[in-house]
Amino acid sequence: MKFWETKTLTQMSTEEWESLCDNCGKCCLNKLEDEDTGEIAFTSVACDLIDLETCRCTHYSERCTLVPECIDLKQHDFAEYNWLPSTCAYRLLTDGESLPSWHPLLTGTSESVKDAGISIGSYAIKESQVIDMEDHIIEWLQP
Repeated sequence: MKFWETKTLTQMSTEEWESLCDNCGKCCLNKLEDEDTGEIAFTSVACDLIDLETCRCTHYSERCTLVPECIDLKQHDFAEYNWLPSTCAYRLLTDGESLPSWHPLLTGTSESVKDAGISIGSYAIKESQVIDMEDHIIEWLQP
């Protein structure tokens, strides 16, 4: 049974919620907000806690303590998910959309994210290697 088609995000168990994450890593990319317009720009700069091979957080359970700017999606109103990438399952389901055909819950393999070119692993760099975030804005990844 496809639980994501019958349950809302708030009705999902922790296991179901976590399985929605495709481990693309896009939410771990640093974003810049234009103070005048509120527009959000994605950068190719990832949090230092991410493993760029697996696109998983290396300290997931402590991430919000170690990185105070890290956002725990469960602690926010789902309507605020518009800053997430358009491919994100949490955003898609909030907007009444379906999961993409490459999503691991549909393909049965985590490799489908890399195969579809969705993973940040091939282009992201760690924030500790960056001097100016604005030099790393990526236009094609905007929400």
